[in-house]
Amino acid sequence: MCRGLEDSNAKETFEAQPMNITLRQLRAFVSIGNLGSFTKAASALHATQPALSAQINQLEGCLGMRLFDRSTRSVTLTQVGRDLLPVIDKVLTDLQAVAARARDISQKNTGRVTVAALPSISSTLLPRAIADFQKSFPGISIGLKDAVAERIVEMIRSDEVDFGVSSSAISDPYIEFTSLATDRMVLVLPHRHRLAKAAKIALEDLLDGPLIFMNRDSSVRRILDDAYASHGRHPTPSYEAAYMSTAIGMVRAGLGVTLLPSSALEVRTASDLACRVIDHPKLKRRIGILRKRRQSFSPAAESFAQSLQKLARKWFPTGAIAR
Repeated sequence: MCRGLEDSNAKETFEAQPMNITLRQLRAFVSIGNLGSFTKAASALHATQPALSAQINQLEGCLGMRLFDRSTRSVTLTQVGRDLLPVIDKVLTDLQAVAARARDISQKNTGRVTVAALPSISSTLLPRAIADFQKSFPGISIGLKDAVAERIVEMIRSDEVDFGVSSSAISDPYIEFTSLATDRMVLVLPHRHRLAKAAKIALEDLLDGPLIFMNRDSSVRRILDDAYASHGRHPTPSYEAAYMSTAIGMVRAGLGVTLLPSSALEVRTASDLACRVIDHPKLKRRIGILRKRRQSFSPAAESFAQSLQKLARKWFPTGAIAR
């Protein structure tokens, strides 16, 4: 506690004490300075006059200077007090704004969430999730960045995004994975293809014809390579595509067949092509939320992640897709 005024040789002196200024002291100073009265300030702050006097004495002791000239009839600001009043008034106003902002963030009235997601998720699940979320929390803005799996991890590590939505095929000790759903790979091929009506299709059945794979930056490609590797095979695709829409276009042109996630927009909307499920344990990918280990979410990010989890349970196909 800072000492108040001291009397030395009948002359008031001030010695600045170690700073321990409180908000109560600052509010008391601003209120008395603006109202010009201890009585009015005590009423406005719901405090007693002795309490305000003690707070002003303590503040003057901390600053090492007199802020008010007081008599039995009046109280007036000293020159120092007049200089400090607008400064301290602004400090209190700014603090009130900070507190109000913090309350808005805590109550999810405002905020921003930035998410990175695989292109297949960015074009399907995420837009729907954002639209649903903003109906409940219109003050929160959602930023979406579509990227391949490696880039998503980079953005999480560099704090460019709050979290990512990607596959579980990540081996990074600084990233943790929370599962949302399991996405099945399906064979996409022309209706006239010899396998379109087959009762059962195995991975080996695809080796006789041209294959269209996603390029090696894609999480889908890693799933296919792992599936074939489990049989001791390492097929060389005839074509590689960076985008699923490109792979679908090549299938339409009769250049081969491809394997893509059943949840992908390109697959769902390719009604002119056949989709067949290949029963293989490795032709699945777990989709989930990626985040830095031991890093807390903001209230907005936490709420959006929870909303995403609920929607994902209904979004991803659970049965076989065939047409």
